[in-house]
Amino acid sequence: MAVTTFSRGPAFAAQLPPARAPRLKIGLLNNMPDAAMAATERQFSSLLQVATEGTPVTLKLFGLSSMARGEAAQAHMRGRYQGAEALASAGLDGLIVTGCEPRAPELDQEPYWRALTRVIDWAQGSHIPTIWSCLAAHAAVQHVSRIRRQQLPAKLSGVFESLPARDDALLDGVSIPLLTPHSRQNGLIEEDLVEKGYRVLTRSPLAGVDAFVKRGVGLQVFFQGHPEYDADTLMREYSRDVGRFLHGRRPHHPNTPTGYFELEVEGALAELSWHARRRPDPKLAPHYAAILAKASPTRTWRGASVKIYRNWLRHIADARRPARLSGVAMRGFERTSA
Repeated sequence: MAVTTFSRGPAFAAQLPPARAPRLKIGLLNNMPDAAMAATERQFSSLLQVATEGTPVTLKLFGLSSMARGEAAQAHMRGRYQGAEALASAGLDGLIVTGCEPRAPELDQEPYWRALTRVIDWAQGSHIPTIWSCLAAHAAVQHVSRIRRQQLPAKLSGVFESLPARDDALLDGVSIPLLTPHSRQNGLIEEDLVEKGYRVLTRSPLAGVDAFVKRGVGLQVFFQGHPEYDADTLMREYSRDVGRFLHGRRPHHPNTPTGYFELEVEGALAELSWHARRRPDPKLAPHYAAILAKASPTRTWRGASVKIYRNWLRHIADARRPARLSGVAMRGFERTSA
């Protein structure tokens, strides 16, 4: 199994070196589709590396054994990933659970649903501080609190400004308004979350609830957006969705990501998409590629993302218990190799 270890700090220290901070073990349960799995792994690894601020962090990789994978993805995971059933014995201090591109109309119809709910139950029972990303956030609140996501009129894609809904240590040092990429077809209603005891952390006038939390023995953080995204991730997703539309595998042309491209690129895409909507044709794909080749999106959300993750790691380090969380067994899993 691959383990990524990193720490950040001054190149040298005058006088006596400070006491070494205890190493944190963070698990990443990577549920992303094959095409995005390696990029997602790299994005979270990079974000944690920048956010560590002197605290040594080891990133351990996990996958749902029940999730279908192609040969290339299996080869990538072999020897690097463990099955999710190993979470309970991994001695983790924190956990990040990614989403996955939705395939079924309802979350509980996804083929991996039962395996994912076992992870949710274990995280709740072990009180491990957990970040639930996008679809994983929707799955967690549906399973635990019976809050169902609502389908949006069109896919929400872009970079959106958010404002704090309350003072919270997770937002210490974050510039306001903060920016977050969103890429989702569904959303959660704020009133439903508040009624079930969740606390909204940030909200956007255009994107709705951005992040929310549930505090208890173990801090649960939920992102509807993707603070970990690379600068070009939304562009690659847009190109993918356009290709599906042009080939008849998607009913509607995707909207151009909001607040993301330069005005010149937005204008060119708007003109081309007008023609594509009237007459979808795979031969238009090179024209889209030519326009996107001129785009230079920037990761305007990086500063806020780093500070939120840094504050999360600080919370884990401060609240770390002497005993590891390995004593809580995960029910319902059969031991299988990842």
